[in-house]
Amino acid sequence: MAKLTDTLQRLTGDRRATVDTVTAAPTPLQPIDLTDDAVVAEVLDLAVRVGEVLLASGTGAMDTAEQVQFIAATYGLAQCDVDVTYNSIVLSAYRGPTLPPASTMRIVHYRSMDFTRLAAVDRLTRRIRREAVTPSEAHEALTAVTTAPHPYNRWIATLAWSSMAASISVLMGGGVLVASVAFLTTMVIYRVNRVLNRVGLPFFFQQVAGGLVAATPAATLYTFQDQLGVEVRPSQIIAAGVVVLLSGLSLVGSVQDAITGAPITAAARFFEVVMMTGGIIAGVAISLRVTGLFGSTLPPVNVEINELTQLPVLVMSGAFASMFYALACYAEQRALTAAWMGGAAGSLVYMVAHQFGVGPIIGSALAATVVGFAGGLMARRALTPPLVVAVAGITPLLPGLSLYRGLYALLNNEVVIGLSSLLAAFGIGCALAAGVTLGEWLARTLRRPRILRYTENIRRPVIKTRRRKPVETPGAA
Repeated sequence: MAKLTDTLQRLTGDRRATVDTVTAAPTPLQPIDLTDDAVVAEVLDLAVRVGEVLLASGTGAMDTAEQVQFIAATYGLAQCDVDVTYNSIVLSAYRGPTLPPASTMRIVHYRSMDFTRLAAVDRLTRRIRREAVTPSEAHEALTAVTTAPHPYNRWIATLAWSSMAASISVLMGGGVLVASVAFLTTMVIYRVNRVLNRVGLPFFFQQVAGGLVAATPAATLYTFQDQLGVEVRPSQIIAAGVVVLLSGLSLVGSVQDAITGAPITAAARFFEVVMMTGGIIAGVAISLRVTGLFGSTLPPVNVEINELTQLPVLVMSGAFASMFYALACYAEQRALTAAWMGGAAGSLVYMVAHQFGVGPIIGSALAATVVGFAGGLMARRALTPPLVVAVAGITPLLPGLSLYRGLYALLNNEVVIGLSSLLAAFGIGCALAAGVTLGEWLARTLRRPRILRYTENIRRPVIKTRRRKPVETPGAA
């Protein structure tokens, strides 16, 4: 019994792993003069700028608030109130009974899935915790991170998005032809949306354009498949394009905010997800209507149950889809392997659960929990935020096919089937986000790596060496 209790305490208890939550220091590592307004303002600006990068990258509101509060507390502003909403960060610091409080505010005007920048800011935050970094030095390091160019060329990102769509089409049962068409279609979607974004078109209409491009080649190829002597399923091509468009939305962040106690931010993010998804549906619907006027009629969406004999191919497809998504979001090279493993684990669990007939929603929740849990552990080893692995890992499981099935049914006056499929897609999306949140919580609760030890609540590496026994020399006295 004592051994069991000791084992549980080693796994849980106060031995919490800082996966993406920073451990608070008991005293300031680099205290500042609280009577100096300029220095206090510099610290507050540093804290909200760090929060800006986190919030723009899709980090949850509560995690962003903890990071902002930690930066301020590190420099002596321990009593702070942080308010993080959908696109703003407000920070107010209490400096004592004889000094007025100091406050600042920052508006996040952009959304950027730049995983390299997110990882660099995460490392900077941990460096501020471990070392006596002055506010000016931290400002210079943060400016260097935020102004640095992307680590990969734009064309590499384009090829990564296209390869991701090809992998997803294979995951849905497509062959070489379907994967090739999905690859080329996604390349056109990405380049067209780049041009539309450059001219300032709202993101909703970019999603409409993406849905329009995703459906048109599939419908055209299906119409002339007899003349070309090929056999193609347009639903696999369209669903792959829809998944690519869905992958850039902050679904995980919205549900995570709702679960962790930030309902206002969750409602704003979720409404954005709904609106952008509506843009995709509108674009696909317009394409199907226009091609229908020219006599192109798509077949019903048939769902086939993949056999276990196809499991290796499907798992590899999901793994590469996750890796290509991480590459498209400019993840670091060491994070690509973690994303690949997360995608493989999620696809494997989902396929096995599907064979046991648990349903797509429960299967998605189980797979996402495994992705969140494994992502937290692997991200700890790869020194990258778990958000990178979690978002990339669930990307192959996004309900692109359910959305297309519901839209197809509604366009053919099958209202009940259409609404059921759309609600199923909604349930799958929520299950994925909730599962990732639960998996990350489990990863945070587990014991930290053995190579790390606490020194006054601050984590530093400790290397243990074995003492060698002295060798006795023959004839020695």
